Amino acid sequence: MAYGPRIVAVIVWAAVVLLLSSCKSDDGVSKATLKSPFAEHIYFESAVYFPVKAPDDPVKVAERLIAQDYPGVTISSALPDEPATICVWPRLEADVPNKYRPPDPVQLGYFGHGLSREQVESLQECQQALVLTFSYPKDKLWGGLRTACSIVSRLARETGGLVWDEETREVFTPDAWDDKRIIPWTEDVPNVSDHIVIHAYKKTEYVRAITLGMAKLGLPDVVVEDFSWANQRTMSHLMNLFAQAMAEGAPLPKKEPFTLELAAIKHEKLRQAHTESLMKNAVAIARLSLSEGRREDGDPKNRLTEIGFDCYSGPDRYAKQEKLLSEFFGSEDAVTPVKQTEELRSTSQKAKQKLPGLRKAFEEGLAPGEYILVKAPFKVPKGGSEWMWVEVTAWNGNEVKGLLRNEPHNIPGLHPGQQVTVSQDDVFDYLRTYPDGRQEGNETGKIIERQSRGN
Repeated sequence: MAYGPRIVAVIVWAAVVLLLSSCKSDDGVSKATLKSPFAEHIYFESAVYFPVKAPDDPVKVAERLIAQDYPGVTISSALPDEPATICVWPRLEADVPNKYRPPDPVQLGYFGHGLSREQVESLQECQQALVLTFSYPKDKLWGGLRTACSIVSRLARETGGLVWDEETREVFTPDAWDDKRIIPWTEDVPNVSDHIVIHAYKKTEYVRAITLGMAKLGLPDVVVEDFSWANQRTMSHLMNLFAQAMAEGAPLPKKEPFTLELAAIKHEKLRQAHTESLMKNAVAIARLSLSEGRREDGDPKNRLTEIGFDCYSGPDRYAKQEKLLSEFFGSEDAVTPVKQTEELRSTSQKAKQKLPGLRKAFEEGLAPGEYILVKAPFKVPKGGSEWMWVEVTAWNGNEVKGLLRNEPHNIPGLHPGQQVTVSQDDVFDYLRTYPDGRQEGNETGKIIERQSRGN
């Protein structure tokens, strides 16, 4: 164990099911080209930390509880190669500080659930933990996962311990564990996002996101490379959609892409929630190119599947990403005529005065999930300019590079999501979004909105 997590934004949202087709045609995919994404045997690890006082023999406590209340579970003394039923291997880790170190207080701010300040502090002094490795064949997947969640909860309650999920790298109180992993599970296949997390972190100029926890489902973890913080929420939706689809039985094509169809989702609450959140122009269908994911330090010890966007047109990968997301979830973008007034010019000038400070903050490094947009002009071939938002990905002196966040209306060849470069001197306004959703800037937008209402 003993992970030192990246500085990440932790994202958990809902899901969608996938149907299959080719990017090139609407013909069906031959069964010979499909394969199940499920592993034949599932293995994963959980633990119970004892931050206050461990029972005299935690392994015997586990063996007694399992034997009494879980007659279908086999207690093993080692990891079975090919488990034929639900198995659990309980063992004591007596040197937690050196061999099974829990997250520190800062990390627990991201990965702790339901913990009091006292529990966070006492966890740092923990000396012992009961480690539980679960295994079962894929035909017992959902029963095995339900049983594992229940056993861990019961042991934590009876021993006064805290639950550690080795796969998602999270710590829970027993109540928080039940609220997340057990109580919401009301259908045959759970909402997968209740059992995994997504770590998103800045890799270069852009963001990389990866799921943690899919090994518990016998499925590959999902990766998306090189996207922007502004697309964090919708991209995380997309990853959860794909994860849910695999869990609900969608086979992986060997070459052809997936086609996602919201109407085909089996989990009723998820289907309703996503349907209600779509914008009016959403098609709720998308095609995903899949490939083997590239492994990075800190990734889960599991297969990786990367989501790609090659089925969509655009001058670069970022425009293709934007095309997929805006088509699936819908988008809103309108052209508003602007009347130059002294108030508007004065407000824009005040915004421009803050740009050096914003550049310094960007250069020093924004927090995970934080991003800056600048509004800049783009020339229209027939004359005039369209003023559009650009999400900053690099800021070198007077040159600002980023991704176009608006849909151009009168500029052929320019696409939303496309990489563009603008001059800081031309910037009209800015909008800074913090990780908690607070926003600063876009004061000119308030004036323009008043103008559009005729006030």
